[in-house]
Amino acid sequence: MTARILDGTAVARTLLEQTASRALAFLQCTGRAPLLATVLVGDDPASQTYVRMKRSRCARVGIESRAVELPASTTTEELVARIAELSADPLVDGILLQHPVPGHIDERAAFEAIAPGKDVDGVTMHSFAAMAFGEPGFHSCTPGGILRLLDAYGIPLAGRHAVVVGRSPILGKPVGMLLLARNATVTYCHSRTEDLASVVGTADIVVAAVGKPELVRGAWLKPGAVVVDAGYNPGNVGDVEYVAASERAGFITPVPGGVGPMTIALLLAQTVDAAEAAEKSLVTA
Repeated sequence: MTARILDGTAVARTLLEQTASRALAFLQCTGRAPLLATVLVGDDPASQTYVRMKRSRCARVGIESRAVELPASTTTEELVARIAELSADPLVDGILLQHPVPGHIDERAAFEAIAPGKDVDGVTMHSFAAMAFGEPGFHSCTPGGILRLLDAYGIPLAGRHAVVVGRSPILGKPVGMLLLARNATVTYCHSRTEDLASVVGTADIVVAAVGKPELVRGAWLKPGAVVVDAGYNPGNVGDVEYVAASERAGFITPVPGGVGPMTIALLLAQTVDAAEAAEKSLVTA
């Protein structure tokens, strides 16, 4: 068996084209472009690269970006205050706090300073609750991107057993909630899971999101399983043993070119969603 590639680059391209059309329509209607504020604390090279990439994508689709760069010495209180200012700014439609932040900062407190209507990265407790209860709100971008990628390939979710390896609050936990909302049966695995191989072997859908290179071995997989590798490690290595998994899975995401492009595309789509919602609230007020 040779797995079919879940091409996130191609699916993201379509979503970005749709987002560009919506951003242009918003500009023509309101006289301004949707605006995403990016907040970067410190000078971590990887974080700087990610922020530059996101701002470049914004420009390509007609979304304005505002860079807020703060020194590594910034305190939690200072960061919360700066994010609160952005939340109160009517010209800012979405807020992205690049994570991780320096270790001395309370990241959760900083996330919670983002107004729910501007949480286009889906990182607040409000957004998580909306995902868990199936209420309107923004999806965490990587989990939401994964669901859109699976939908683009017509992969059925209802009744299937999904195993999520990882339980982070912005990836593992929310992707499980989104899969559950689509009537999948979800099992969470983590560092305390006993006999991980046997649990993964029962899965129709595997989402690897733990940040350990090639943790999920190809031999563990049920033949024909759908494998979504949300990990990214040095050397373009994911959390799944790609070559061996490709010989056993039915579908698989590459690293890079799978989940990553979908994450950014959904971030921008949700920024336009936020702009449209804010404009609608002004019109109806």
